[in-house]
Parts: sequence; C-alpha cells; structure tokens
Amino acid sequence: MAAKKKTKSKVQETTLRHLWLAGLGVAAVARRETLNAANDAVAKVVSLKKQAGKLADEAQANVLGGIASVREQGEAKASQFSAEVEARLAPVLVKLGLKPAPKKTTRGRKPVKKAAAKRARATPARKPAAKRLVRRTRG
Repeated sequence: MAAKKKTKSKVQETTLRHLWLAGLGVAAVARRETLNAANDAVAKVVSLKKQAGKLADEAQANVLGGIASVREQGEAKASQFSAEVEARLAPVLVKLGLKPAPKKTTRGRKPVKKAAAKRARATPARKPAAKRLVRRTRG
C-alpha cells in the first residue's frame, strides 16, 4: 500500500484584494436591502393612505347620515312649532280683523244629498211622551 501523502493546507492570508472584494459584497448586499426596505416602506405608505381614505369616507358618510337625521327631526319640530303658533294666533288675528274667520268643516262626513234630506223631513214627528201624574200623599 502506498502511503497517501497529506498535503498541508495553506492558511490563506488576508490580502488587500480580499478586503476589497468583501467590501464590494457588503456594499452590494446593503444596496439590495436598502432598496427592498424602501419598496416595503412605499407599499406600507400606499396601504395606509388607502386605509385612511376608506376611514375618512366612512366617517363622512356617518356624519352626513347623522346630520340628515338631525335635520329631518329639526324640520319636523319646526313645522310642528309653526303650526302650533299659527293655531294659537288665529283667534287673535280674527279679532283684529287681519285674517278672515276659518270656515267650519265637517270632519269625515259627506254632505247630505237633497233627496235624502227630503226623505228625512217627510217622516212624521213622534208624539211627545205622556206625562205621568205623581200622587202626593197627605200626611
């Protein structure tokens, strides 16, 4: 058997060239990571901007909805108040002659037709009930 000859590995010495190549590698990796971090930051900013826009739209819709309901309630109260004031002032205005007296209308009744009115008059009147005599006892 032949004996294998072990070769001693040379310990590489750090040379100026090695330092230069290592520096180039670090710079390349740092540039790549910086670009990735910048792209991630831009994506997050865009995402946050969209989210803020959605939240602003929702808040605006909520506020407008609330304002609309308050406005409707206010208009109802104002019209109710106005009607109440007019109703209370109407007799005073009539007395002063500034407003003609309101015509009285029948509520929910239809006017009586002439034929029905004639029939109502044609029926004979009832006789009045006879008076009862009350006896007084002498005592």
